[in-house]
Amino acid sequence: MITEIEKEFRFESAHRLPNVPADHKCSRIHGHSFRVTVRVRGEVDPKFGWVIDFAELSKAWEPLHALLDHRLLNEVAGLENPTSEILAAFILARIRVPAPALVHSVTVHETCTSRCTVFAG
Repeated sequence: MITEIEKEFRFESAHRLPNVPADHKCSRIHGHSFRVTVRVRGEVDPKFGWVIDFAELSKAWEPLHALLDHRLLNEVAGLENPTSEILAAFILARIRVPAPALVHSVTVHETCTSRCTVFAG
């Protein structure tokens, strides 16, 4: 039976969007308390009773947290235009979970009311 689990992570960062008009509020440097939801799908392991240990998801997040937390995202290679869409795809491309679990999607919550989800495959 295919099962999906998810875990949320947080980081604080600043960014600016270089491709919007100069009078757009996001053209100026500003910060967010980002929330990231990582969803993983797979078969439930009959021995352990889980798709993946939540602790393994936390370990998979650690390198990304170190790369993104308290940074100016525009200075991170690959995030020169750090929209929520580009940031979510960036995370999806870099998070590594142990097989056979597969990352299904990543959601970046930029504010409490604005978010973006990208899907694998």
